[in-house]
Amino acid sequence: METILVTGGTGFLGSNLCVRLIREGKRVICMDNNYTGRMENVAEIMEHPNFTFIKHDITEALPELGKINQIYNLACPASPPAYQGKHSIETTKTCVLGALNMLELAKKNNAVILQASTSEVYGEPLVHPQVETYCGNVNPIGIRACYDEGKRCAESLFFDYHRHEKVEIKVIRIFNTYGPKMDPKDGRVVSNFICQALKGEDITIYGDGSQTRSFCYVDDLIEAMVRMMNSEKGFTGPVNTGNPGEFTVKELAEKVLKKIVTSSKLVYKELPKDDPTQRRPDISLAKSRLGWEPVVKLDEGLDKTIEYFKTQI
Repeated sequence: METILVTGGTGFLGSNLCVRLIREGKRVICMDNNYTGRMENVAEIMEHPNFTFIKHDITEALPELGKINQIYNLACPASPPAYQGKHSIETTKTCVLGALNMLELAKKNNAVILQASTSEVYGEPLVHPQVETYCGNVNPIGIRACYDEGKRCAESLFFDYHRHEKVEIKVIRIFNTYGPKMDPKDGRVVSNFICQALKGEDITIYGDGSQTRSFCYVDDLIEAMVRMMNSEKGFTGPVNTGNPGEFTVKELAEKVLKKIVTSSKLVYKELPKDDPTQRRPDISLAKSRLGWEPVVKLDEGLDKTIEYFKTQI
């Protein structure tokens, strides 16, 4: 049986991926330092004979893991409160040193390695919707640069290892994703709005709410990730993965208010620096090369996510 390593495996996406792989009969090693990951996310598979959890920071020397066939590199905080401020240096280290360690491991094992990159590599886009050939418009010294530029550097490392070390790489750029196993405190817009509404707190909109986002339900995203990992040899990407349906932040807040009986009201605050005003993926490449596109509509996904957060609050 092949062994699959998932870094960041107790996080939101990583834990959903681990559960999917275990259900498919795979042997999975989940590695995480639990900075933003949560052990409760993998509680349902902890005792499974094919599942192993290793608490470890991927910026440090790796323990002996045995033969690894596939690596999903998902390790990195993805919510602004987690990667900004005093943790920005650790975020850059995870993106860069962590990527180096994983690429060396892939080289040693002749393993296929997938990098979970991000739509943030596009920065404040001057092209809309965003296509993979667009090089982006990123502030390299802003408060988000540790994540944005860290992920851009990781992509550079992946492609250099592919060109010069013949490592088989797969790179996806993930747009806003939501669903069960999100941390209620992660600071992302879907979790913020739902948790605030469930608690009866005012819903905080930064700016005037006209900035747009695309929201992809987690099951759709994991499907894209697995398809990319198992795509034809030599197909490296990068590939946009996300839902091309575009909504304003205010529209999202209004949808949440319609679904939850609450006393919450909308309040507006100053837009954070470098917060992108438009986000929508062009997924033509994912459609043509992976046969993938999202199937879960926003209303359906929000209903499932609200039910999950009711168990968390």
